[in-house]
Amino acid sequence: MARQDGYEKEFVKEITPQSVDYSQWYIDVIQKTEMMDYAPVKGCMAIRPFGFAIWERIQELLGARIKETGHENAYFPLFIPQGLLQKEAEHVEGFAPEVAWVTKGGDEVLAEPLVVRPTSEAIICDFYSRWIQSWRDLPLLINQWCNVVRWEKSTRPFLRTSEFLWQEGHTCHRTEAEAEEETLRMLEVYRDFIESDMAIPVIAGRKTEQEKFAGALRTYTVEALMSDGKALQAGTSHNLGQHFAKVFDITFLDQDGQLKHVWQTSWGVSTRLIGALIMVHGDDRGLKLPPRMAPIQAVIVPIISKQAREAVLAAAGALAEQLKGIVHVKLDAREEYSPGWKYNEWEMKGVPVRIELGPRDLEKNQAVLVRRDSGAKEAVPLGELPVRLPLLLEEIQRDMFAAALAFREANTHTGSDYRHFAEVMENERGFYLAAWCGREECELKAKNDTKATIRCIPFNVKAESDRCLVCGEKAAETVYFARSY
Repeated sequence: MARQDGYEKEFVKEITPQSVDYSQWYIDVIQKTEMMDYAPVKGCMAIRPFGFAIWERIQELLGARIKETGHENAYFPLFIPQGLLQKEAEHVEGFAPEVAWVTKGGDEVLAEPLVVRPTSEAIICDFYSRWIQSWRDLPLLINQWCNVVRWEKSTRPFLRTSEFLWQEGHTCHRTEAEAEEETLRMLEVYRDFIESDMAIPVIAGRKTEQEKFAGALRTYTVEALMSDGKALQAGTSHNLGQHFAKVFDITFLDQDGQLKHVWQTSWGVSTRLIGALIMVHGDDRGLKLPPRMAPIQAVIVPIISKQAREAVLAAAGALAEQLKGIVHVKLDAREEYSPGWKYNEWEMKGVPVRIELGPRDLEKNQAVLVRRDSGAKEAVPLGELPVRLPLLLEEIQRDMFAAALAFREANTHTGSDYRHFAEVMENERGFYLAAWCGREECELKAKNDTKATIRCIPFNVKAESDRCLVCGEKAAETVYFARSY
């Protein structure tokens, strides 16, 4: 059954077009698809089952990659004593504006206020100082999946919330070289996961001193471009050097008999990846999920007639059983909703493939596959579906990455004219590749003039000019500028 025009018009009314109001489009999508609901506390949200199922896919796919690199999962306390957080001055200064405090327990005022973790370096370092004694205890490779709280002034669901879910890895090593290798290894894990599984192209590079993590020696990042031309920091990996080790006295007896401080790393991604998934791939019909991230990869919609009701439902049920274990499949056999209504619902939720099965299809011993990304249809014999469907899902995965990459390339600008840069940031947005002298004054001037920040210093990329975009003096680095979330 083809979708009727009435269904299509009604569907479009449910979501504000991106071209009309991008921010409202984003909110409409996450609410209409029941991904989240607002909480009574500003900046907090309930992640509903459909939204959490996407987070579970991230945990499953990224979690496997983390474990493959030798890391183990653990859990650390939510509350951090004030004294621990304040041990490292640069770290506490960086997080001070966002810290939530607990000052009472029941009716008693606490002798020492507690911080609700904004990140876990301080509390984890306290444990590591006791757990590590010898070079035999290294490397220590631990990851945790948890929630953190950062009291944000401006919030948006998934992208920036006062409480959010994430994973944070914390490792200790014998040497600086080993820590740097770990930092870059995990950045590559993020890059590969985000590109291969989320179908989102990213630019990997190093953060400037101005933009690096508070207390880190070096911060590396993967940056993605959203469909409104703004960048999103999709994941970061930090070489912490020995700063925290010295503050928290994390030492080990090395093979040469010398007592030494460890070298540390930390790295993380959060539920903002769900926001990235929505904004990179979504359209005016709603979500558009890459098959590897989709909790439901294919939905079977039986097209029922009075004469063939039993036969169609039986065939649809048999097909669902046949596909289980091959793809994530759902049979939508609800009879209180029309096929057209179901088409709209599952398109809005971004299910990669819809399988239509009606009386005419049964006569031909086939089903019709409809792609969410392109709308393309193909009739496939029922016996061939277990082979064809997985291949089609991989085609969609590749095509969605290619489409996102083409968009990023079309919206990546380059040049050495500061006026042109300012005009692009104001009117077109996107990435702007340029040379930079390395001075903080020029970095801040660009930010104050255009609201664009240096997103990263990319690996193995050179700007055409050797003169700083801002001041015109000899350049030291090639950088990507962009406005960002």
